[in-house]
Amino acid sequence: MCLAVPGKIISIDDSQGELMRIGKVNFGGILKEVNLAYVPEAKIDDYVIVHVGFALNTVDESEAARVFEYLKEMDGLAELDDPNKPVRPPAQTDK
Repeated sequence: MCLAVPGKIISIDDSQGELMRIGKVNFGGILKEVNLAYVPEAKIDDYVIVHVGFALNTVDESEAARVFEYLKEMDGLAELDDPNKPVRPPAQTDK
């Protein structure tokens, strides 16, 4: 399953141009670099929804907090800690 995860932009490097605009994003204490090309309006302290290294949209802080709570309940943030951690395959059902 692929998820888009909210994070808060803490810094932006736009020295390489608009298409290579990179933000350092905080995902509940885990920092990752994210491409901000799809959200040119995003600025420091904004929350963005990120999927496979690209910010897709901005969201307000309360929406980001709700999503983080759901992900914590599902243990859906574990892959952010270790990107090499294998993803568990879906449960098999007997037919």
